[in-house]
Amino acid sequence: MADPSEDPTAGLRAYLDASPSPWHAVESSVAALDTAGFIALDERAAWTDVPAAGYVSRGGALIAWRRPTTPRSARIVGAHTDSPGLRLKPGGGTSRSGWRQLGVEVYGGVLLNSWLDRDLGLAGRLLLADGSSVLLRIDEPVARVPQLAIHLDRDVNERGLVLDRQLHLAPVWATDPALDLSEWLEEAAGAEAPMAWWELCLFDVQPAAVLGADRSLLASGRLDNLVSCWAATTALVGAESTEHVAMIALFDHEEVGSASTTGASGPFLSTVLERVSAAGGAGRDEFHRLLAASSCVSADNAHAVHPNYAERHDPEHAPMVNAGPAIKLNANQRYATSADTAREFELAAARAGCPVQRFVSRNSVPCGSTIGPLTATRLGIAAVDVGVPQLSMHSARELCGVLDPGWLAAALTEYLAG
Repeated sequence: MADPSEDPTAGLRAYLDASPSPWHAVESSVAALDTAGFIALDERAAWTDVPAAGYVSRGGALIAWRRPTTPRSARIVGAHTDSPGLRLKPGGGTSRSGWRQLGVEVYGGVLLNSWLDRDLGLAGRLLLADGSSVLLRIDEPVARVPQLAIHLDRDVNERGLVLDRQLHLAPVWATDPALDLSEWLEEAAGAEAPMAWWELCLFDVQPAAVLGADRSLLASGRLDNLVSCWAATTALVGAESTEHVAMIALFDHEEVGSASTTGASGPFLSTVLERVSAAGGAGRDEFHRLLAASSCVSADNAHAVHPNYAERHDPEHAPMVNAGPAIKLNANQRYATSADTAREFELAAARAGCPVQRFVSRNSVPCGSTIGPLTATRLGIAAVDVGVPQLSMHSARELCGVLDPGWLAAALTEYLAG
């Protein structure tokens, strides 16, 4: 367990609190890379001088690397910046029964009840009329999805809560009928031009916190999958130069299928990897040889055994918190792990002094999937799925152990260093 006099989560908590949207998560990783001397490149420019340590960002996605002069292979850590939640619809919201409400769309596989009666802020990106864009983060409580009082729904505890996504999830954000949402957002962002569009998320403004009498647990929004984004960024910054390309790929839109220009099903990773390879003089054949010799760790959180629902887990493969990251296996290829890739990660973890667990779903409770199978399918790169065990996955506020994120970062550092 964690030593109460120490806080192994300080850097991670700062990252989580600074990253309430995919765009902010990219900004947080970029800040760490800039501090470490990585150089930004523009995808639209000619890459005639690719730095040994560089990165390129695209919306809510980021790819960064360390490369030798003539790489023969690549080691990639993939993760995703997005989390399930509520996204703001276009327009000024609605007025109903004297309340000003925000129009929201459910994003991903959300535990809807977890968003009720929480103090919510707004974060994301504003596109201005002059073509520029600004990031917006309102950390103050500005919205709330109020639950119906039990006096008006007396059998809710026996029947179970049933929420209509259209009718019951619209947050209240004001009572003043004269308040204009667009103008209010422009003022909050300090925009120098009128706003033309927005991409905004609601988020719980309660900061990440260490909890438990033994201070062994970490509670926060967006643990899935910002823990992996933080660990990947930390690992790349700390990895020493090797004979292969060490790369991280933080994708957007994993929670909704990855089918986008910034998702793992798109060409972002393959094009960047090919351009980095070409910087060392590699042609097309050399690039395909590089892919065949490469591997990928798909880092995405795993399900820790739940003490109140232990029957939902396979009793032989039920990870605990604070016992190390879990290697995730699925014979039906929902995870991309093979015996070879699992062993490669185990060896990296052993070099880091990091314990490792194994996760396999109960046959009657099918698992989800990750970017691992997508990367393996698109690029033919052998992959392993790993993740920090957690509870309350896809809740507005999730729970993991304080030791596992640091262990994951250490294992990934060894993996990237090779």
